[in-house]
Amino acid sequence: MVHTFPMTLPASLVEAHRVDLASKPSDGWGFEVFDVATAESGDSYVLSGTRRYRASDVPVEDPAEQAFTYGMITRHAPDGSPVDVALFAQPHPDGSPSEIPELGEMTLAVLPDGQVALSGRPGSTFLLAADLSRVTRSCRMPFGWSVEEAGPGDPYAASLSVTPSGRLLAVTSEYGLSNWAGSRPNIVAVSEPGSAFAPGEKPPLEAIASLDNRADRQTDAHRRPHLRFRGSPVGGPNRPSPSLTELVSSYRGRPHDYHDCWLGRPVPLGDELFVVPVFSRIHRSGNRGGEFTFALLDDQGRLTGRLEGLHLYEDSPFTGFCFDLAGDPYRGRAFHLNRYGLYAWTSDGQMRARLATEDKPFKALIHFALMGCTSAGELLLRHRKQNLLLRVPVPQDLGDLPAALEDALRAYGPQRTALKKRYAPVDWHWAESSARVHRL
Repeated sequence: MVHTFPMTLPASLVEAHRVDLASKPSDGWGFEVFDVATAESGDSYVLSGTRRYRASDVPVEDPAEQAFTYGMITRHAPDGSPVDVALFAQPHPDGSPSEIPELGEMTLAVLPDGQVALSGRPGSTFLLAADLSRVTRSCRMPFGWSVEEAGPGDPYAASLSVTPSGRLLAVTSEYGLSNWAGSRPNIVAVSEPGSAFAPGEKPPLEAIASLDNRADRQTDAHRRPHLRFRGSPVGGPNRPSPSLTELVSSYRGRPHDYHDCWLGRPVPLGDELFVVPVFSRIHRSGNRGGEFTFALLDDQGRLTGRLEGLHLYEDSPFTGFCFDLAGDPYRGRAFHLNRYGLYAWTSDGQMRARLATEDKPFKALIHFALMGCTSAGELLLRHRKQNLLLRVPVPQDLGDLPAALEDALRAYGPQRTALKKRYAPVDWHWAESSARVHRL
């Protein structure tokens, strides 16, 4: 069933800071959605943030008018109603710090035991109770060149995804790579089925791919006991080889095209097969037509193929920086949405559907971002401006996807109208007061 619901802001936060929801980013305030994760129960978790900037040379005495930065995780019931929201990063009203600091690029995952894993670059992971009421585990990686050089702290992963059997698919960062000054996402790793976080312990991760193997500057201080390769901590020459850069370069025969490339967020297609996106470096000039590969790797790190059928220029993810993939590991499917179309593949890497945004029924797709796929096989599409999440059931036969998506886009308008009557949003910002608010 097609379903639409809003990604909300706590009304108490809006009131406490006298936020003008009609403000533009140029006015110093903004709201952004970063990730969405779903649980087996049907609950959805939306990771978002809101920030207000005030110039430092203009003192603001009234606390309600001062600058702020909040991270937010909102739990929505299966019908889309917000139930709980966790606020983090912003200090508490009494000045005490949040248990979760402001993080770099953030992602969400729901673990097999129901806990919510929040990961942020370069490699911090925080576990939250399913109702978002408390932080149950903190694995912090320090951020900043000088502290990173001294050692990795107590990190876990820069991003996590979960396979059907409960294995964790992780990306971890490394310091001391090539001529890079700080830590950089570099290792793709997986845990064993049944491993879980326990008091004083982390699920061990086995490295299956290393993006960049130029690690001569690394020292023993940068090795992590939980991240291993062939029985020893990853570091220096002890890592998967050849590098992922070398593997994907083999498709083109031009290794320089992937020089200083970067790693996207991998997604599982099953318990033993993963899609690992690799993108060429981003230039200040136009990037459309730049190299990219959606590589298929098994859990032993073997390159088994790639997602086929994409044209470097006509299907480029660099336009609008649409780099996200979604995986349905229960059915062995992968999806990608960019400004030129929605694409669907089966686990053999063959493209089964291409819905071009230049075609009239699918022109509206240009306004949506792909946020993931539920265990029930639904695509999660976020409207970039209207802050609405659209759940689209995917048919068993991907050849029927165009008709299913056309029906979903047709249903989106009436559902959006009903939500506007219920919530009365201001400039597509949906303030809501019924959810329980937890300050972490």
